[in-house]
Formats: sequence, C-alpha cells, structure tokens
Amino acid sequence: MTDSNHIQGRIDWITVGFYVLFVGLGWLNIYSAVYSPDAPLAFSDPAFYNSNAGKQLVWIGTSFVLIVCILVIDFRFFESFALFIYLGLLLLLIAVPFLGVTINGSHSWFKFGSVTIQPAEFAKTATALLLAKYLNDPLVNLTKFPFQWKAALIIGIPMLLIIGSNETGSALVFASFMILLYREGLPGAYPALFIGGIVLFVSALLVKAWVIFLVLLLMAGLLVLFMPIYMQRDPKTYLRLSGAIAGIMTLALLVDWVVNNVLKEHQRNRIRVLIDPGFDPRGLGYQVTQSKIAIGSGGFWGKGFLGGTQTKFDFVPEQSTDMVFCTIGEEHGFVGVMLMIFFFLGFLWRLMYLADLQRSRFARAYGFGLVGILFFHFLVNIGMTIGLMPIMGIPLPFFSYGGSSLWSFTILLFIFLKLDSHRSDMLSR
Repeated sequence: MTDSNHIQGRIDWITVGFYVLFVGLGWLNIYSAVYSPDAPLAFSDPAFYNSNAGKQLVWIGTSFVLIVCILVIDFRFFESFALFIYLGLLLLLIAVPFLGVTINGSHSWFKFGSVTIQPAEFAKTATALLLAKYLNDPLVNLTKFPFQWKAALIIGIPMLLIIGSNETGSALVFASFMILLYREGLPGAYPALFIGGIVLFVSALLVKAWVIFLVLLLMAGLLVLFMPIYMQRDPKTYLRLSGAIAGIMTLALLVDWVVNNVLKEHQRNRIRVLIDPGFDPRGLGYQVTQSKIAIGSGGFWGKGFLGGTQTKFDFVPEQSTDMVFCTIGEEHGFVGVMLMIFFFLGFLWRLMYLADLQRSRFARAYGFGLVGILFFHFLVNIGMTIGLMPIMGIPLPFFSYGGSSLWSFTILLFIFLKLDSHRSDMLSR
C-alpha cells in the first residue's frame, strides 16, 4: 500500500472539511471587505491580484501545495527533526532585527520582493513540536520542578525574541501552551496562578491599590472567621495569610509600575482604550468604536453579503486582517456570528477528541498545543473586535487576511492530521 493511499484512508476528513469551510468563508469575508460596488474587479483582471482578496487567493492556493507536501512526508520526520526546526526558527527570529523590515510598527518581517513573511507565526509550530518531543520522553514528569523549568525554557526563548521584535501580541500566544502542559501533568496550581495573575493585573488597572488591600483584608477576615478552631490556633495560618496579602499587594503595585515605566506609549494607550473606550476617539479608540458599530449595525440577520456599509466605506481599520470578525457581524448579523462561533468551537472539540485518541504522547501533546494556539487566537481576536481585550494584532485563524498566518495555521493543523493518520503506527508511552 502506498503512503498516499494510506493517508487517504485514515485522514480525518471532518477536520479537513472544517478547514476548507473556514478558509472559504474567510476568503469571502476578505473579498467583501475590499469589494467596491463602483469598481468591481473580475478574476481575469490583473488588478484583482493586487487587492487583498486576490493575494489571499494566491496564499490559499499555495497552502494546498503545503498540505500535499506535509501529507507525503514520513510522519516520523516531525518528531525526529523537531529540534532542528526549532533551532532554525530561532535563527530566523534572531536575524529579523538585522535583516527584517518594519510593517505597522512591528520590526518582525522578512520581505522578498512583494512577499512578506513573519517568522513569529511559524515559531509557534516549531515550539509545539519541540515541546511535544520533550514531553514524549518517558522520564519527563511535569509535577517536578526540574522538568517544569526546561519546558518553560523551550517556550520562553522564542517568546522573548519575538518581544524583542516589538511583536508583543504574537509573543502572548505562547501562553496558550499552558493548556498543553496542564493536560500532560502540570499541577493545577500553575494555571490557577496564571489566571489569578490576569485577574489581579486587570483589577490593578481598574481600581486603586488601597481598594485591593481592603478587599484582601475583608476576605482574610471572613476566612479566619469560618475556618476550623484548630487552624485559628496555629500561628502558621496567620503567617501564610499575611504573606499572601503582602505578595498580592506587591504584585498590584508592580503592575502600576510596569504600566507606567516598562510598557511603551502605544502599549499603554491600548490598555487605556480597553478601560476607557472614549480615550483617544480618533486614534486607537477609533478602531474599537467603529468595530463595535459595525457589528451592532448588523442586527439579528445582518445586511447581507457585500451589503456592509461600515465595511464598504473603510470605517474600520484593518477590517480584512485583525478586525475581519466585524465584517462577519455586520453582513451576517447575530445569526451569522453565532453560527461561526458554534462551528469553530465544534472544530476545537474535534481536535481535542482526536488528540485524546493518540497512542503517542508526542502526537497527543502536539494536538493539545494546536488546540491551545487556535483557542487563544479565536478568543483574543473576537475579544479585540468587541472591546473586551486590547488591540494586539492577533489574527482570526483561517479567516484573517495574511499569508504568514494562513500558512502557519495550515502547517500547524496538517502536521497533526498527518500524525493522526498514523495513530495505530505509533507506540504508546
């Protein structure tokens, strides 16, 4: 039996169907975002391929070439060469500050003629592969600190290099690997601390430090009041509470210092827009305001395909890239948005189901790395367009315009489908 027949019989066509659906719908929304009723472009018109819709069509075509290449490669290649792929991407990230170009304030792109490539997008796949390879070692135990910091090092190196290229949004995506690590045995205290840190960060931005201090004292008082008598008699209980309060207050004060002394001006302004939508109404606040107007104007059923006025008159900046979700909301309304969310969540559930079926820890870990990355992009991108999260350049997977993002998501997904197609050939560990 040839490898192509082997793949054809075992590849998960449901997931492939989701991919084709999302890429197709994504292109239609990009086309709608750049469509002009006064000067419509035909496919035969060379000028069409200078528009975002035409360029995306070319990227889609090349993505199918990448899919074929991935499916004909031996499935063992991805684990065997994970370290070399990771090191290669690190070299590209190191080279970007010296050889790259700046686009939209981010010096994180290589330019080859009219084509631009962002290595940070592909670094996520390389990191997922090496992390999965590391966890596939039967001696690795994530409940022990020596293995935890090595996993953190694999994630942290590309993350820091990407931050150095002024691409904070792409760097934050690496936090999604917490899902992978938790699934593979990381103690629940780490995700709890991570979520608690986010809550504390937002709280420190919204209220004064003394308010947080009073809330902590009230909570500590209630805890002491209702805890068992034998615990109240233990001096260590009060020492722990005092230490926790001191630690949280220190972090709260640190947040204020970081925002005012470490973050750059445009990053501080994005946070201010999140807290106060009226801040900078003609600058950063304009994008969020217009995005919410576009989504709200779609109503229940939407204005119909090519019928979005906010889209047609370019009221929303980056409406075919990071803000493509507002095009969906305006033209297809609440019904279209909910269907899109429903299908994407079904897609993520399918991937988790397949990941749990894997006999190899490498394939399972990589699968959950894929789920974490896609979920993070999905959550943050939609949150940006409706004003629940700061604008940070996170594309909507398979929907947003961009060759680097489409290629990276395609490679990320189909490597997993290739591994899944050989599920029975892998040894369980």
